[in-house]
Amino acid sequence: MKKLNWRVKLGVALVLLSVVLYTIHWLFFRDLHHILIYLVGDIAFLPLDVLIVTLILHAVLNAHEKRSLLQKMNMVIGAFFSEVGTKLLKDLSAFDAESGRVVCGLVITPEWSNDDFRKARAQFRSYDFKMDCGRGDLEALKAFLTRERTFLLGLLQNPNLLEHGTFTDLLWAVTHLAEELSCRHDAAHLAETDAAHIAGDMRRAYGLLIAEWLDYMRHLKGSYPYLFSLALRTNPFDANACAEVG
Repeated sequence: MKKLNWRVKLGVALVLLSVVLYTIHWLFFRDLHHILIYLVGDIAFLPLDVLIVTLILHAVLNAHEKRSLLQKMNMVIGAFFSEVGTKLLKDLSAFDAESGRVVCGLVITPEWSNDDFRKARAQFRSYDFKMDCGRGDLEALKAFLTRERTFLLGLLQNPNLLEHGTFTDLLWAVTHLAEELSCRHDAAHLAETDAAHIAGDMRRAYGLLIAEWLDYMRHLKGSYPYLFSLALRTNPFDANACAEVG
């Protein structure tokens, strides 16, 4: 309400100032015809003024703001993959009964184009991952996610996430998996139905994680070649990956 009153007062003040200035002009020159010509001309220009300022300029500013917000979001996503995401990809792949088929499509090379990234994302977005709790170390996964739980919850508090729904979905999926595992006193020995439930949570998190990882890798290739080089040398799906430059 206070903001509205401030705007109304400013508007009234500007209108009164315009009236005063036109009155001074008339008192000096006594030429009402001249005043009306320019007044009508100024009013006629108002629609164009609204078009230029409100639509075009506003669109330019919005585009700049979105680019700035996207840049901040990519920094958050980069922190996530550095701290949690890359290791989590490797850990979850150990539970995938068909990891060999998945790995073949995710060994990224420097020659990949944007179309290659989009095709890989589309392929794995609808992929039916065969997660099996008995194939990997569920207790180790539980311990890792428990350690990173505070970090994950901190990311969820970032207001910029409102502009990136898919990454928010990923964080919720990973956080939920962490909560489910933390509620199991002995994750290594689960009942069959409970293991199937945990496998479903891993499947959801794994699919979202791969999709976001591909988007992030595409971003690095286009914007930060040196970070992309390191990401290739630490690719969790590449058995021959080595951080050291040979």
